[in-house]
Amino acid sequence: MKIIHQVHPEDFVKYTTEQIRAKFLLDNLVEPGAINFVYTHYDRMVVGAATPATAAIQLGTYDALKSENFLDRRELGIVNIGAAGSITVEGQIYTLDKIDCLYIGMGNKEVTFHASTDPSNPSKFILFSCPAHANHPTQLMQSKDATPAEMGSAETANHRTINKYIHADGLKSCQLVLGVTNFKPGSIWNTMPAHLHDRRMEAYFYFDLPETQRVIHFMGEPHETRHLFLNNEQGIVSPSWSIHSGVATASYSFIWAMAGENMSFADMDFVNIQLLK
Repeated sequence: MKIIHQVHPEDFVKYTTEQIRAKFLLDNLVEPGAINFVYTHYDRMVVGAATPATAAIQLGTYDALKSENFLDRRELGIVNIGAAGSITVEGQIYTLDKIDCLYIGMGNKEVTFHASTDPSNPSKFILFSCPAHANHPTQLMQSKDATPAEMGSAETANHRTINKYIHADGLKSCQLVLGVTNFKPGSIWNTMPAHLHDRRMEAYFYFDLPETQRVIHFMGEPHETRHLFLNNEQGIVSPSWSIHSGVATASYSFIWAMAGENMSFADMDFVNIQLLK
């Protein structure tokens, strides 16, 4: 479990590309036969991936959590971006097809990711966990049941569908809000116009991007932006003071997850494109 500490925006503007990558990039998470995590000090969100191959993987605990079990004081949202796979939670088996989502509430002790049917094409479970104060039921939501919101247009190359899974009117949670954004043909800009939400942090995880292509992710305060080039199956953490927006050289999708003071999806402050620098 890698640990990422918070960065002040006045320090951020002095960072080199390598420093930005070290402090914000979520990489090396998807590894066949392994489960890997990054613990961020942004609202204590933990981002990870479980990629079972020939054997099952048990969700254990880590020194950084200071708890007997991973979910003693946490909740967990999972999206499968690989082949269909199954997860056992306290003896109950849940099967996730691609882009299905499973929410697991606080207090569950046994979480097992089953071996993939075809290890050469494994399930890839992307994990987002936040501190929790109450137990909500473990629930599976198929992609067809997510709440869609269509945004943008073809003219501005940002015509997309935002599919909400864990939110105030969907799967119940303490503070985790999570969804998946897919794009219409020819659109490549996400979250444009860019926005901030001072009461929440956000993490992105990019996937279904051809290996030879890249996502250019923008961050920083609106008047002092920076960018990183990301590969397929990499993510990035965005502080509350930072914009988060990206564009890619080919078609892609991404998971977004938020934690913080509220669960209102609409709580965001859009930034006039002409003010970005």
